[in-house]
Amino acid sequence: MSRDPQVSSAKGGGTDAGDKRAASQVPKSSPFIRPHGRYGYSAIVHRKPFTWPGGKRLAVYVGLNLEHFSFGEGHGAELCPGGPQPDVLNYAWRDYGNRVGVWRLIDLFDELSLPASVLVNSSIYHYCPEVMDAFRVRGDEVVGHGRTNSERQGVLPEPEERLLIEEATSIIAHAEGRSPAGWLGPWISQSSVTPDLLAEAGYSYILDWCMDDQPVWFATRNGGRILSVPYPQELNDIPSIVGRKDSGEQFAGMITDTFEEMLAQSAKQSLVMGIALHPYLVGQPHRLRPLRRALQAIVARRDDIWITTAGGIADYCRTLPEGVIPS
Repeated sequence: MSRDPQVSSAKGGGTDAGDKRAASQVPKSSPFIRPHGRYGYSAIVHRKPFTWPGGKRLAVYVGLNLEHFSFGEGHGAELCPGGPQPDVLNYAWRDYGNRVGVWRLIDLFDELSLPASVLVNSSIYHYCPEVMDAFRVRGDEVVGHGRTNSERQGVLPEPEERLLIEEATSIIAHAEGRSPAGWLGPWISQSSVTPDLLAEAGYSYILDWCMDDQPVWFATRNGGRILSVPYPQELNDIPSIVGRKDSGEQFAGMITDTFEEMLAQSAKQSLVMGIALHPYLVGQPHRLRPLRRALQAIVARRDDIWITTAGGIADYCRTLPEGVIPS
């Protein structure tokens, strides 16, 4: 335990009991720090133990982002700095994911018998509905991901954000025959009331917060709650490849290193490992090859882990005794 020199004993060092007494005197919140009010602090090493189905300790899922963008306006990831709108270079690069990359990934997932949580912009259903037909045949989970990644929901006034959620949800529900249970905001964008709006719209879990390796219950207004399932920003091809300019080999190495380390860590606590992918990035041939090797290494340990979906994790958490999942 690290100690503030102002609260350690004068003889240098102090005791755990002394540290605990000092900690108990610290105010629960600072008047200078605005709290989010969604969950309290919980050290992962001090939580109640549990296991995943079959006694497994590591849950692994793939979150595949299917995104559609406006032409000549709005937000969008860039392969290289774009010119004046319409930015044909970057628009066409992103569109490769829906025309080619996603089909390569479906073939890979089929080859490895790997399920996916499909995080979908609702505009995909209008632009390329046959993509969603293919995932429906596979039986994959569909997760709400806004209308388009050309916009951010967190900057909208509450009535407009509620409408965005309603519009995206209704399109998915009409096509799939049921509403999605989970949501990831476009660009991980949330307002101060997003979890409340999602809970009120019938969502049972969110993926936007990357602060933990286990699910966490979020408080919502009027005494409600919604589950936060870990979704990675480190093991995510956008921050890695677009943000840090990592190569496909480097990103694949991150996947295998994370898997091996978390598999070892899971001997002490049951954990969640998510892998966030975008077809316009990892669907490119030079990145798909190392990704294939990384996913092959994971499925080779299928008997030692729980390969599932984000929704499968959320569903299982609701079967655990109250108090096991931190809040």
